[in-house]
Amino acid sequence: AMRAWVLLSAVLWCLPGVECPRSTLFNTKGFIYGQPGHPEKIYVKVHQNSPVLTCMDFQLAKKEIVDPTYLWIGPNEKILTGNNRINITKTGQLMVKDFLEPLSGLYTCTLSYKTVKGETQEEKTVKKRYDFMVFAYREPDYSYQMAVRFTTKSCIGRYNDMLFRVLKKILDNLVSDLSCHVIEPSYKCHSVEIPEHGLIHELFIAFQVNPFAPGWKGACNGSADCEDITNHNILQARDRIEEFFRSQAYIFYHNFNKPLPAMHFVDHSFQVVRLDSCRPGFGKNEGLHSNCASCCVVCSPGTFSPDVDVTCQTCISVLIYGAKSCPTSNKNRQYED
Repeated sequence: AMRAWVLLSAVLWCLPGVECPRSTLFNTKGFIYGQPGHPEKIYVKVHQNSPVLTCMDFQLAKKEIVDPTYLWIGPNEKILTGNNRINITKTGQLMVKDFLEPLSGLYTCTLSYKTVKGETQEEKTVKKRYDFMVFAYREPDYSYQMAVRFTTKSCIGRYNDMLFRVLKKILDNLVSDLSCHVIEPSYKCHSVEIPEHGLIHELFIAFQVNPFAPGWKGACNGSADCEDITNHNILQARDRIEEFFRSQAYIFYHNFNKPLPAMHFVDHSFQVVRLDSCRPGFGKNEGLHSNCASCCVVCSPGTFSPDVDVTCQTCISVLIYGAKSCPTSNKNRQYED
């Protein structure tokens, strides 16, 4: 037992340079121009302001326009007017504040203007329609699946369980201040034949780390976009755990004057892969949302997502964006193509 504890008592530190999640998909100017006959797909992060949707194409914006009028129609097919959430300028520019799932859908603007012949003053009214498909999205929630290997004297005996429990406890303590914890830990003992070393026993240990330890919402500090905080925390937890095992290798493989203990970390055995999940009402669809393939995009009408899966499922009776349940029987459910 003492050997297992000494094995895991290394000096720990956090690696600098934590990756920052993406915060927006739009250019710095934040203006989106329409294209007649070509709906523009726009992705707006939940609780952020939309870019400015311009009721005009880029070519027309460079020209003189006589007596322009603008008519905006929202996702509910009602005429949009300015209010505390929707801002419409006199030049036909629209911006939605604090974007939420129900605000997703088709935004259509009709531009009417006149052309005037100079010599006859003959007027002609021209109308152009611009469509914008606007979708709410969230960053996926990150977690990490990890695997390591330890040598052991035998596959039989209580010391394997003891090391396994001590390892989980130390890893939990290592990341607890980040509201992260270790879940679904497991291990198996295998006999491994290594060239020039013969047959040895190794523990193959697997576990998952996620940022949803009990009380995790306290880390949000009232933030509406808590996935930014939880993802930042889990990235730090990943780096701490990786550095922990790296330090184990350094301690035991650079101390040439002492023999290796019977139970020790196998150098280069640490493996990690990121797992993404989406909040209910959101999912990933690279085919439908190629410009936001890594995003959790709001489920469209006809689909829903009841849990933290990454796919919106089909439900023909759903008529809203962001549905979290399907009111029909399981017979109508299948995964979205």
